[in-house]
Amino acid sequence: MAFAAQFAGVYLNFSPADATSRQGKLAAFLAEGMAPQLGWDGNGKFAAVAIQPYDIKADDAHNAVVSVAFQSGTRRMLLSVPIYYSGDDAGGRFVVSGRPAILPAPAPADLPQVAAAETDDVAEAELKPQMEGFFKDYASGDAAGLQRYLAVGASVPSFGGAFTFGGLQDLVVPVGGATREVEAVVVWVVPGASPSADAGADASAAAGRIEQAYRLTVEKQGDKWYVKDIRGAGRAVG
Repeated sequence: MAFAAQFAGVYLNFSPADATSRQGKLAAFLAEGMAPQLGWDGNGKFAAVAIQPYDIKADDAHNAVVSVAFQSGTRRMLLSVPIYYSGDDAGGRFVVSGRPAILPAPAPADLPQVAAAETDDVAEAELKPQMEGFFKDYASGDAAGLQRYLAVGASVPSFGGAFTFGGLQDLVVPVGGATREVEAVVVWVVPGASPSADAGADASAAAGRIEQAYRLTVEKQGDKWYVKDIRGAGRAVG
C-alpha cells in the first residue's frame, strides 16, 4: 500500500518542465522494459495532493491491484495500480506490473438523521461557565488555571497557546446523573501571518476563527462540574 502511494505521488504529478525528473523518479517503481513515462506523451499538466492508500484487491500471493485516493483541484479520485510482490524469500520487494488507471472516487455516503437526546437545561446553565473557563485555559496552556476545572485524578494536556478561545458556540447536556457525556462546539481563534508593512488587506495576515466539536466526560462534585476527559465529538445529531 505504501509503495503504491509513493508511486502515485510521482505518477500523478507531471508537466513538460518536469518530464526528465519524473522519468528518473518513475524508474524506481517500474518493472524492466516498461515505458519510462508509463504512457504520458510529455504534454499537459496534472497535479495531485492528499494521496492516501484506499483499497487492495489481491489476485494471488504475488499479484494485487492497489487503489490510492487523491485530490486534484476540487475533484476526489482514485488511482488503480497493479503491483507485483516478490515474496519474503526474494527480499520482499515490490514493482509496478502494469499500466495504472484513474477512476472517479465513490460519492460521499448518505447520512441518516438521528434523533437528538433529551437535554438538561439546568445542568447546561451550570456547566456553561465551567466549560468557558476550561476551554480558555485549555487553549492558553495555563496549567494552574486548567487544573481548577479538572476532576480529581484527571490529567488533560493543553494546546499551550497554539489557539485562543473565541467562544462556546453550543453546549449539549443530556439528562443523566452525576457523570455525563456532553458535547461542546468551540470557536478557536487561529493566528494569522506575522503582520508586515505591506500586508494590506491580505486575508492570511488576519487571525481566523474555526469551529470544532468536542465530547467531554464531566462529573458533578458538590455544586460544580469538573472535566474527566476530552476527545473529538461523534456524528452530528438532530
